[in-house]
Amino acid sequence: MQDFLETIQTWHIHPAIDHFTVAILIVAVLADLFASMFSTRWWLRYAALALIIVGTAAAWGSQVTGGWEADRVWKAVQATGGPAYATLQRHAQFGDWLPWVFLILALWRIGVQAFGFMAVTRGLYVLFAVLAAVAIAYQGYLGGKLVYDYGIGTALFNTGALSPGAQPMATGPATPIPTVYVPAETATPAIATPTTTVSPSATPFATPSATATVSAIPFAAIATSTATPTPAAQSSTSPIRAP
Repeated sequence: MQDFLETIQTWHIHPAIDHFTVAILIVAVLADLFASMFSTRWWLRYAALALIIVGTAAAWGSQVTGGWEADRVWKAVQATGGPAYATLQRHAQFGDWLPWVFLILALWRIGVQAFGFMAVTRGLYVLFAVLAAVAIAYQGYLGGKLVYDYGIGTALFNTGALSPGAQPMATGPATPIPTVYVPAETATPAIATPTTTVSPSATPFATPSATATVSAIPFAAIATSTATPTPAAQSSTSPIRAP
């Protein structure tokens, strides 16, 4: 028997049973809701009764198989911490008490159908059944989040090699890598531009290099050139006449 249970555990049937449980219980509640709106459709009431009983049994199957999966991944997810562990913990809490809720609802539904004095509580039963259906739909959402957002229970989630603090692989639609156009480097022809170096002392206008100056003639030279010979000088230069 133990070998048989271990073999079943390797099949990972928890997701299949979960999907069946969520679907059948929601349909059971909807059938009872429509049966309350159309009181002449008695077959809907019997269908809802059968579905709630089968769905409750499936809920207990989900709880058992979920325990098998928890033994496999719980410690690894707990080591990572973070949102994955918080989601798994909430999913486990819902999985623990929802089977009991639907067991009570199934017994209540049997009493409403079998005993006339409980028929007056039918409206109250439908109200609680709708709330329970919402809760189990949320339970299914948490399970999908564990698989698709964090990869828990899949081959991508390596329970043996996962180190604390490691984050799961990001999932989502693949987006193409944007292509950035980089123009090829080309030689730019150099354009010679005249350069003018302006000296700080330069002025925009040309100035004459030399200015005309009047040279003063020395007064002594003028006087020498214009002087007339004196009598003594004349006498010295004149011939000596004999008496």
